[in-house]
Parts: sequence; C-alpha cells; structure tokens
Amino acid sequence: MKIVLTEFVSLDGVSQGPGSASEDTSGGFTRGGWLVPHMDELFVRRTSEWLDLADGLLLGRRTYEAFARDWPRITDPGDPFTERMNSLPKYVVTSTLGEGTWKPTTVLRGDPVQTVGELKARPGRELQIHGSARLGHALLAAGLVDVLRLAVAPTVVGAGRRLLGHPGAPVGLRLVHHEVTVNGVLLLQYEAAGAAPVAEYEGVTAFV
Repeated sequence: MKIVLTEFVSLDGVSQGPGSASEDTSGGFTRGGWLVPHMDELFVRRTSEWLDLADGLLLGRRTYEAFARDWPRITDPGDPFTERMNSLPKYVVTSTLGEGTWKPTTVLRGDPVQTVGELKARPGRELQIHGSARLGHALLAAGLVDVLRLAVAPTVVGAGRRLLGHPGAPVGLRLVHHEVTVNGVLLLQYEAAGAAPVAEYEGVTAFV
C-alpha cells in the first residue's frame, strides 16, 4: 500500500484543530475552527475523492481518540465522509492505548517505522494518515510516505502544533497536482522525491 499523509494546514503550518474550537485544545490551544470558514463545494468534493482511495486510516493516539469521540456522533445522512471514516480499518500507533473502541481498530505497538513498514508492504491502495502530525512527520523523515496531500487555508493561526515542526531528515517533494477553491484553499499533492536537494546560487543566468 501507499502511505499517504493528508493534512489540513494554515499558511503558517498549523495543523491543530482545523474543524472546531473544541476539536483539540491540548497545550491550551484556543484557536480551533480556522478551516471551516474557507470550506466550499470543491473542497468537500475533492477531499471526499481523496478518502475514496483509502483502504485504511493510520493514526496517532491523540488523533485516534479525538476521531473515535467525534465521528460516531455525526448522524447527518448527507455527510459524505461519516460512513467511510467509521467503517474503514483503523491502525493506531501507540504505546499507551490498550485497545481501540472505534471499530475496526488494530493497535500497533513497537517501533512505528517497523510496524508501519510492515503495513506498507501489504497489497492495497492507500493507507491514509489524517491529523497525527507528529506521526506523519516521523514517517515522512523515515522515507515511508509516498504522497503528501495538503489543503492550505488562507489564514495565519499564529499558535498551535505545526505539521512539520518536529526535527527530522530533509525530504524532497515533487508537486504533481494543484488547484485553488473559490474560497482560496490551496489543494496540493506532492510525491516524495528522496533527499531534499541543495545548491549554491550563481545568478539568474543559470535559470533562463
């Protein structure tokens, strides 16, 4: 399977609490809900298409517990995500959670690089990481992430956990798709491209 990191982020890289003020208040975060004013029909359609590609969800403990609390409560029959989020296999990387209550759940213990690597070797389409910024960054730095999909909201949150704010190896990415919604959300898809290249600037003539 491909490992796909799917994240909602602000212009300053914050990934914490995009959906509501109460979604994730850890660390005293009080600025949640920053994505919602910018959502529109194209955003919903495209992110639903992304979820269509998933054969499972890969989550860290904090995101898993928040999702397990919130998704089963959604009863809107017109919601395009709820049935799939609740029914897809969930794999939670944790050393502290005994068992999962959001069925079907498999608890992954031990070294995340090893356990996720074993999942990646299985046949299938995509194993998608949603939220779980620390896990996502660790797997990206370890070379296990194949695709990075971002929905970038036109807002600066100014506080909160950032998606790529943890130490890790440099990673090169190749932009393979981009579009902009009516409300200004950038929808970006990157493929992992090995180590990030570096070079010395030698003037503009090298680029023209």
